[in-house]
Amino acid sequence: MSLLPKAFTVPATSALRRWFAARAPKSDSATLNLRNVYIFFSREGLLYAVLLIITFIAGINYGNNLVLGLCFYLVSVWLISFHVTFAHISGLKVQLIEVTMAEAGAPVWVTLQLISESRQPRRQLLFSFEQTDGKVNSKANNKTDKKASKKIKNSASTQESILVTRLQGEQVIRLPVQTHSRGQLTLPRLIIKTVYPLGIMRAWSYVYFARSAWVYPKPEVFDWQAQYAVASQEDLPTGGQTRQGQDDFERLDNYIEGESLARVSWGHVARGQGMFTKHFADPVGHEQTLDYADMPAAHHEQKLAQLAYGVVTLGELGVPFNMRLAGDMPFNEHSAATMGDGNGFAQACLLRLAKAP
Repeated sequence: MSLLPKAFTVPATSALRRWFAARAPKSDSATLNLRNVYIFFSREGLLYAVLLIITFIAGINYGNNLVLGLCFYLVSVWLISFHVTFAHISGLKVQLIEVTMAEAGAPVWVTLQLISESRQPRRQLLFSFEQTDGKVNSKANNKTDKKASKKIKNSASTQESILVTRLQGEQVIRLPVQTHSRGQLTLPRLIIKTVYPLGIMRAWSYVYFARSAWVYPKPEVFDWQAQYAVASQEDLPTGGQTRQGQDDFERLDNYIEGESLARVSWGHVARGQGMFTKHFADPVGHEQTLDYADMPAAHHEQKLAQLAYGVVTLGELGVPFNMRLAGDMPFNEHSAATMGDGNGFAQACLLRLAKAP
């Protein structure tokens, strides 16, 4: 517990954080060196330091050369540990490979590549992201932010870290960063630390990444089929199902007497492979337009959450759809260019929702 008043400890902590950040500029690739590696006694090392002081005072007080010899021996062990622990973490390279997108409340996964060019393997390296209050650059209301802070404080123990017991060459690891609010999430600083080999000294470093993550709203369920009622029941989106039609080729079947000769695959007949009938199919479903103005919710963030639910649902069904946000230009004859389907298009729409003002 700090003996200083809160008014003094907060500015001191902020100044220290700024000092750490100034020594490690934001980048998606970092190398640990003299400038950004720090070392100090570990908790066990503080007890070791107390032991050094006690043996030194006892040796001086009683003029005992054996006790002084023991003290100097322990000091030499400490100096060797200081050098080895620092060298063990210095020179390590960390590269940011990928940052996933996630819904609010779910963790964003960060993929890192570790590169060690040392001939000796590095051991007992602990990687973790600093625990934050979960704030993002969004315009959510203050009540939501307060609830988010409470939830994240309660789930602080679930923050995961990875212990790399042996690193030689390259290795890829994935770490979670907890989220809550929609918007752009600035990645917290990555903490790398080790107490190898004796546990007397603790060396650590901070890595600040330039890339950020995007958090889309948590989908809020609503009756989208009732909201987007269509002409007939057979036109409701079913995803991936087809019916007999004229547009898309589906399969070849053996020719059955009486079928239209217009559907016969004459190319197969010419090659002497027999008579086959071409079958075509049209997808069952109706193109949907998810419109911000049509969402039944009253608040902006709830409307975006309902749009997210519609995007996820239609994406899973494989139904072609378009999405219109507040402020978008009215649809025209060229709006079909923004129509899409499948998981890839759904992810693009979720990214638009994450970036929405």
